[in-house]
Amino acid sequence: MTTRRTIVTSAALLAPASVLRSALAENADAPKEADFLFVQTARSMTYDRATGLLTLKAVSPITVFFTDRPERIAGNMKTADFVPFWSKGKESFLSDPPNADISMVEGNSLHQVVVVLQSPALKRDTLSYTIRVLKGKVPSKGADVSVFIDVIGMPLTPLSYAGVARRAYRRAVISR
Repeated sequence: MTTRRTIVTSAALLAPASVLRSALAENADAPKEADFLFVQTARSMTYDRATGLLTLKAVSPITVFFTDRPERIAGNMKTADFVPFWSKGKESFLSDPPNADISMVEGNSLHQVVVVLQSPALKRDTLSYTIRVLKGKVPSKGADVSVFIDVIGMPLTPLSYAGVARRAYRRAVISR
């Protein structure tokens, strides 16, 4: 049975960052900045309503990123490299937390919830976020979780002015 997790994981393995870097190097006319969306997957999740803590268990070590037209860029980065996006700084998720659509299965029901993600913490294969629910109801537990994280404008090359102005770990395109 093909699941969304299988598809997302396969996509992550098929689009390594090195391929992305070489594709950008070949296209000198590429825009200097693009809006990236991110996808994280996990086998299961728990949610503590009292504290607003969402815990993703058996989270993928890879976070997939992609852009929409006209750039159509796709790649992946280590989830451990994604968490520092919440560090201090004018252009960090700390100052402007992203929205996310969380899709999960509870029993035989699919749930979708729109949230604001804050304060990530990664320990081995467990990733937790403090969330603020914007739409929907988060079940206390679920399986086959996908987190679709809203856009962030990022430079496509380290040579652009915006690229130089941002920290190296914010450059998803040229991440390890």
